[in-house]
Amino acid sequence: MKKSFYDYSFNELENLLIENSLGTSAAQRLYNWHYKKKRNDQCDDSISKDTLKFLGKELHFELPVIDTVFEAEDRTVKFLFKLHDGCKVESVLIPFHNKYSLCLSSQVGCAMKCSFCYTGTQGLKRDLSTDEIVGQFLGAWRWLKENRPGEERILNIVFMGQGEPLHNFDAVKKACEIFLSNYGCSIGAQKITISTAGYIPGLKRWNDEMPRVNLALSLHSPFNTKRDQLIPINRKYPIEEVLEYVDNIPLSRKQFITYEYLLIANFNDGDEDAHKVGELLNGKEAYINLIPFNPFEGSTFKRPEHNVVEHFKEVLDSYKIPTLIRGTKGDDVLAACGQLNTAN
Repeated sequence: MKKSFYDYSFNELENLLIENSLGTSAAQRLYNWHYKKKRNDQCDDSISKDTLKFLGKELHFELPVIDTVFEAEDRTVKFLFKLHDGCKVESVLIPFHNKYSLCLSSQVGCAMKCSFCYTGTQGLKRDLSTDEIVGQFLGAWRWLKENRPGEERILNIVFMGQGEPLHNFDAVKKACEIFLSNYGCSIGAQKITISTAGYIPGLKRWNDEMPRVNLALSLHSPFNTKRDQLIPINRKYPIEEVLEYVDNIPLSRKQFITYEYLLIANFNDGDEDAHKVGELLNGKEAYINLIPFNPFEGSTFKRPEHNVVEHFKEVLDSYKIPTLIRGTKGDDVLAACGQLNTAN
């Protein structure tokens, strides 16, 4: 059975060629062709006949297919990708200043069952393979080239779509290696962010194995009693233990940990919550994203009023912690934070 070309890191591809007594120069040419140039036709430029024959026999170059495209009024684009086994995942292109951030999924569904997240209602079906993760990026880029020519500028990648990225550590790690490769996508490490709900088995591996990309922690409450209700794995991995691992992640110059804080009306949006967050993160290399709750079908949570959100930020500002209120984009096509779901 053929394996996907897009499932190989650059080093793995070189080793595959060496193991089959083939020249390694083809690895650079293939990466340049399929990742830098983003071509999907067969590359035969300066590649030997023996190597081409091997590639045709052992590897395939198929990628997830865009099943449906949803364009929001604010130009956010949600893609529904169909995978080889019929499963589907969503990813989202988020416009900013004539550029885009791409929100990628790492699993079909999610096992974390976070109560504020629409994905959590569908459970976990399976992990995505590396080629299925990378394929979302290439598919979105090609859609832009075809439908918004001149706008093929995906400058940031965030693993904040469906799934817990650190629950699918190996595939996410390899996808990052491909994105970072100088022979491939050449995306800077500080332009890639991996979000986690606080999955400690993955955090334990972070320092030794994950490339030096950014980490975002879904905090959402500084109190375990409230966080237990929002993020069920908090009962197994309480926030104090999670922060011990997060605090020990080495940061490069001007790098910081992003703390995502979902604001839910009359639940975690009060003064006590804000001051506790300030005390918890005071003195850390921290950056806070405040996210007003995005409603979805069946949820009992409500979005707080704008003045409540502004006041929460003012309290955090008093602790000298950089804080941003994240604008909601794409909610008219259920593409906003927490609204992704492919159960149907």
